[in-house]
Amino acid sequence: MIKDTFQKILVVRLSSLGDVILTTPIYRSLKKSDKDIIIHTVVLDAYKDVLKTNPYINSVWEYSKNSEVIKILNESLIHEEYDYVIDLQNNFRSRELLRNVSKNTYRFEKHSLKKLLLVHFKINLLKNFPHITERYAATFPEIKLDNEGPEIFIPSSVKPRIAENEVVIGLCPGSKHFTKMWPIDNFVELGNMLIKKGVKVAIFGGSDDKNICKHLERNIKGSINLTTDNNILQLASDMKNCIAIICNDSGLMHTATAVKTNVLAIFGSTVREFGFYPYKSTHSVLENFSLSCRPCSHIGRKSCPKKHFKCMKEITPSQVYDKLQELI
Repeated sequence: MIKDTFQKILVVRLSSLGDVILTTPIYRSLKKSDKDIIIHTVVLDAYKDVLKTNPYINSVWEYSKNSEVIKILNESLIHEEYDYVIDLQNNFRSRELLRNVSKNTYRFEKHSLKKLLLVHFKINLLKNFPHITERYAATFPEIKLDNEGPEIFIPSSVKPRIAENEVVIGLCPGSKHFTKMWPIDNFVELGNMLIKKGVKVAIFGGSDDKNICKHLERNIKGSINLTTDNNILQLASDMKNCIAIICNDSGLMHTATAVKTNVLAIFGSTVREFGFYPYKSTHSVLENFSLSCRPCSHIGRKSCPKKHFKCMKEITPSQVYDKLQELI
């Protein structure tokens, strides 16, 4: 490591679910380099469960957007006297939080200009760029990233609702942004195709996905709805016993990856070049490469700016089914 003396390191990635999961190799790799390193992290309270059970992390600080809470948290972090801070969020919120915490602060390079050029001018300077986890690791030069990928530690108290010997395919129809969501009727058609083949279908989602998951449950006869109120550990436990997960570019895609389940991801307005595809797992990504308008955003949009939404609509249930057959 950079110092020969005892070290305490703070790693910051506040949100969102997928990004937080993709930081987990960082903690493991740091601990492998020196088992005596003290590692703390700060994460938005909504995602704390992803890291609370991680044995490589000594302490998890919960972040809230409340200004008074931020002030108190900042004072607490200053008091910790960290040797190094690794800011993997690198935005106004994280900079405000980390003010005066450590002189030795390393910040993630976002390559915002490259993303802007790809989205707005289709100039691709991100071709062959490493995965976002590898870019996170590059933020702090002493991280020797291992080859094991992201992980979630599920406590024994969280029992899976799917038996290990069942043949179950999971469907995750939700995402934070409309243009990252494969049409719901396509999920229904695919689900019924799987049911007819004798495969059990489980539906996964968080609190924001309840309506569309309920729609799938009603229209895919024999499916089971395993939606939760954002209980990530329960969802992870259930996903672990699926033979594959079919999903959009979403946090649940990374959840499935973290429990080493096969992942078939459908990308619409986003592209692999942004670095957020499934990492170190058996996976496949379906994209519509025939469109010059992709990507139209690096995070997703409320609606298709071209009004046709061909990036998702032209990917058929039959295509997804065939790709699934190749995957499993």
